[in-house]
Amino acid sequence: MRNTKNIFENFDFVTFGLYLFLVLFGWLNIYAAVYNEEHKSIFDLTQSYGKQMLWIASSLFLAVVVLAFDGKFFSTFAYVIYILAIIILIAVMFVGVEINASRSWFQIGEFRIQPAEFAKFATALTLSKYMSNLNIRIQELKTKFVAGFIILLPVLIILLQNDTGSALVYFSLIFVLYREGLSGNWLIIGLMLVTLFVLTLIINQFILIGAIAVICLIFFYFIRKRRKEITQLIMVFIIAASFILVVDYIYNKVLQPHQKERIDVLLGNEVDLKGAGYNLNQSKIAIGSGGFFGKGFLQGTQTKFNFVPEQSTDFIFCTIGEEWGFLGSTVVICIFIFLLIRLVNMAERQRSAFSRLYGYCVVSIIFFHFLVNIGMTLGLLPVIGIPLPFFSYGGSSLWSFTLLLFIFIKLDAYRMQLL
Repeated sequence: MRNTKNIFENFDFVTFGLYLFLVLFGWLNIYAAVYNEEHKSIFDLTQSYGKQMLWIASSLFLAVVVLAFDGKFFSTFAYVIYILAIIILIAVMFVGVEINASRSWFQIGEFRIQPAEFAKFATALTLSKYMSNLNIRIQELKTKFVAGFIILLPVLIILLQNDTGSALVYFSLIFVLYREGLSGNWLIIGLMLVTLFVLTLIINQFILIGAIAVICLIFFYFIRKRRKEITQLIMVFIIAASFILVVDYIYNKVLQPHQKERIDVLLGNEVDLKGAGYNLNQSKIAIGSGGFFGKGFLQGTQTKFNFVPEQSTDFIFCTIGEEWGFLGSTVVICIFIFLLIRLVNMAERQRSAFSRLYGYCVVSIIFFHFLVNIGMTLGLLPVIGIPLPFFSYGGSSLWSFTLLLFIFIKLDAYRMQLL
């Protein structure tokens, strides 16, 4: 191993260029979303776009700080970073401020910090550290249990903060385990459970259980002479019936009214264009009104006049669709896809298992945010309130994604120093 004093040696400028494009173009769209005649300057610090400029500047500083660290630092202190993140997640439930019925923010003057965002890269580092140990095999039950614990611990704490959207992001890390050899059957089981979840919300629980029982009886007719298969069939029925009852209980007894309304709107159980369905309906109107070429920069009306709630944060893609049209939206989506493909290629060229695993963690988290955020603005997925990476307004989001990405860029540069 050799040392280097140049922090930009072997630096991936292509990935940095994609990052910079998304951050700056996001800044322009935040400006466009809340632009008015009284505050024309994009550098006005009293407005969200002026504050975003400060977040961008500080994010670039954070990036340089990350690059200045030795490449071994992140693997050596992964567990320490994770423990600190968990402690902070717990602390915010007691001393944090409540926003939108979620106690998950620290208030520091006029700025707010959301620890759940920073726990993402801490979890990614720890999962990568554990899975990269030489004696670890994903096929072993102990490995599955420990990896699941690393992922689920922050999920449970964030759920206690009533921040379901941020908690769901962590489940994307299952793709990292799949890359490392987790059986594809787990993904199939996951898909089946999602399907069963949706059916439970559409069909009466007892009718659904009865339908599954009939299907099991049909299978029983063909396998009635094979005891092992019969036992497995019984277990499948018990698990399916239990899952349906649990989902029904959570939906009716645990979920908040606004969360139930969002699910109902997506599934078509109820359409309230003035209530729960308002955000989604206005989002579709804004994107559709842009046409192919868009209305032009600063010419949007749906977002500018606050027809679309949260137009600079969760629904920032509406501004892109309205002002830049289908063409501009396609360009942004292609840039994200190119970034994800680039990160996958970078992960595959790593010389250490830790760096490869962390690279796939980065890809999984960014992909989940990208897919869900754009999907919910188009009405394809539930509105769960997570930001578009590097684009949406907010310091916590931009800082956390910057740290997430640049740690991997540093690890990628460090690979050239490994024998």
